[in-house]
Amino acid sequence: MTTHLLDRVLVVDVEATCWEGPPPAGMSPEIIEIGLCELDVRTGQRLSRRSVLVRPEHSEVGDFCTRLTTLTPEQVAAGVPFAEACALLRREHGARQRVWASWGDYDRRQFERQCAAAEVAYPFGRRHVNAKTLYALAHGLGRELGMAEALAHAGQELEGTHHRGVDDAWNIAGLLAGVLWGGRTATAQEPPGGGA
Repeated sequence: MTTHLLDRVLVVDVEATCWEGPPPAGMSPEIIEIGLCELDVRTGQRLSRRSVLVRPEHSEVGDFCTRLTTLTPEQVAAGVPFAEACALLRREHGARQRVWASWGDYDRRQFERQCAAAEVAYPFGRRHVNAKTLYALAHGLGRELGMAEALAHAGQELEGTHHRGVDDAWNIAGLLAGVLWGGRTATAQEPPGGGA
């Protein structure tokens, strides 16, 4: 039985090969960057940020994708294979044991699709948080907001480059920290049994 650790949330944002119109024949979106930010649940602090570049096997990074993400074909060609990136998430970040979050369900579905297609073990456990929905619910909004729109709503600056996984994960972690910490008091931060 897998032990679930609730000390940190792994905030993940992926960038994938993309095109202005439909994918060219024989190509489909593949992850080219995994952005990761570890969020300390007890303190609300963003502990680290990481970019893992992933080499696509069945698609190419074109001009549109580079304009959107700033990632070039040369940069992603130097990345690791997808299977190695998944193993790294498990080995170095405890992805199987920790809750992970993304802005919406795209990232979760992309991992599921690509893992199935490549016959690679899914790197995460079953505890996924859709931070986009959670943010809308926590703020009583009538609809979900895009990440940049949510940052403006929260009064936070967008740090880094939008559509770079490493920067988006950092910004999403800041939004999630606001939701998790928004209603906490000093006594609520104490672990059970830590009082007088």
